[in-house]
Amino acid sequence: MDLPDDSSGLLADAKAGDNAPALSVTELSLSLKRTIETSFGRVRVRGEISGFKRHGSGHCYFSVKDEGACMDAVIWRSTAQALAFSPEDGAEVIATGKLTTYPGRSKYQIVVERMELAGEGALMALLDRRRRALAAEGLFDAQRKRELPFLPRVIGVVTSPTGAVIRDILHRLEDRCPTRVIVWPVPVQGEGASAKIAHAIRSFPSISPGPDLLIVARGGGSIEDLWPFNEEEVVRAAADSPIPLISAVGHETDTTLIDFAADMRAPTPTAAAEIAVPVRAELLAQLDELGRRSASCLTVHARRARERLNLTACRWPEPQALFTPAVQQVDELSGRLPRALGARAAHARADFSAVAPRLRAELLADRVSSSGEKLASLWKMAELVHPERPLTKGFVRLTDRLGKTLTRAADAVAARALTLHFRDGPVDATADIQGETKRPQRLERARPRPYVAPQRGLFDEAED
Repeated sequence: MDLPDDSSGLLADAKAGDNAPALSVTELSLSLKRTIETSFGRVRVRGEISGFKRHGSGHCYFSVKDEGACMDAVIWRSTAQALAFSPEDGAEVIATGKLTTYPGRSKYQIVVERMELAGEGALMALLDRRRRALAAEGLFDAQRKRELPFLPRVIGVVTSPTGAVIRDILHRLEDRCPTRVIVWPVPVQGEGASAKIAHAIRSFPSISPGPDLLIVARGGGSIEDLWPFNEEEVVRAAADSPIPLISAVGHETDTTLIDFAADMRAPTPTAAAEIAVPVRAELLAQLDELGRRSASCLTVHARRARERLNLTACRWPEPQALFTPAVQQVDELSGRLPRALGARAAHARADFSAVAPRLRAELLADRVSSSGEKLASLWKMAELVHPERPLTKGFVRLTDRLGKTLTRAADAVAARALTLHFRDGPVDATADIQGETKRPQRLERARPRPYVAPQRGLFDEAED
C-alpha cells in the first residue's frame, strides 16, 4: 500500500540527493568536542581572573576575561594544590591547558594545567591588592604588636634546614648569648611552600617546651622566590601566632606581607638573631658594674650615717647629767619615807585608842547569842520542809526514771517507767494503763544515803 504524499511539510523526510542526515544533540555536542580538542589541543591564554570559586571538592572554577571576551576555566584539585600562588579575582594570569567543551551547558572552557602571573607588574598589583585587603582587616595594626622577650630560653626558627640562613642564625646566637634553638624545616620557595610555612608557625605553640620567640627567616631572592611569604595563609598564621614573631625574609630592601603582620621586622636573618637575644658578655659586665655601684652606694650611705650619729652624739648631754635629777628625787623620797611611816603609825594608834573603851565582851556575847537563835530557827524550818522527811513516816515519793517528781496519776501512766523512793532506798516500778500493777523490781545499783535528821547545834532547842 503506498503512503500518501505529504505536501504540507509536517513530517521530516529525507529527499533524494540529501547528504546531511539529522544528528542528535549528543552526537553534535560530542562532534564539536572532538573538533575543538583536535584543532586546538594545548593552548596558552592571558587574561584577568574573575569569579574565582574553590569548590568543597577542591576543584576551582573561574573565568578568564579581557576587554572583549570571557572564557570559562577549571582547575582540578591535584593541579590547584601545586600552584605557586593563591588565585584571586583581579589577578592577571597566563593559563596553560587544554581547550574542551562542556556538553551539559553547551560551553567551551579551558582545563588549566599551569597558571602563572602575567609579568612582574601583575604580581605587584596582586600584592598591593592583598596588602590593602589584609590591612583593612586590622592584621597590620600597631596595637597588635607585642613586646619581644628580653632573654628567651627557647627560640623557634622556621626556615630551610640546608641553607646558609640557619647557620648564620645559630652562629650569631652562639656568639651573643647561647640559647636553645628548635628548627622547623620547611621549603622557603616553590610549590606548596606557603602551606608548610603556615603549618609550622601554627604548630610551634603545641610543642613542649614551647619557644618564647619565633623567627621566620629566608635569604634574599626575587619577588617570585619570596612570594610564599606574601600568601594570605602565611600572613594570617603570623598575625594569629600566640608567640612573639620576628620576620627576617630577604635582604634589607626586600619587603613581604609577613613583615607587616610580624611583631618585629629584621632586615636580615643575622639581624634577627641580634634582635632576639642580648650580648651575654655585656650583661655580665653590666651586672658587675651594678654590683660595684651597689657596694659603693652602701659604703657611702654607711659613712654618712656614721657621721650623722657622731654629730648627734656630740650634742647629747653627759649621762650623769641625765640621771642626776632622778637620783636626787630618789634620795629625797627615801629620807621622807621613815618619817611618813612613823606619822601613819601614830595616827593609827590614836584612832585605836579612841574606840578601844567602847569594845566590851558583853556586846560580843549578846551579838553571838542573837545570831545563834536566828540560825536555830532557820535550821528547824529547813528540817520541816525537807523533801525526804515524809519518808521517815511511811510515805513514798514517786518519780520518773529521770528523777522528776510526779504528783498526778496521769503523769505516772504517761511516764510508764517509775521509781519509788522509800526511806531506805529507791525501787523501780511500771505503771500499767489498764490498771494492772507489775511487781516492783529492786534496782541493782548503789543505794543512796537515807535521810538522817541533822544533829543539833550548840544553840538548838529541844524538839517538840
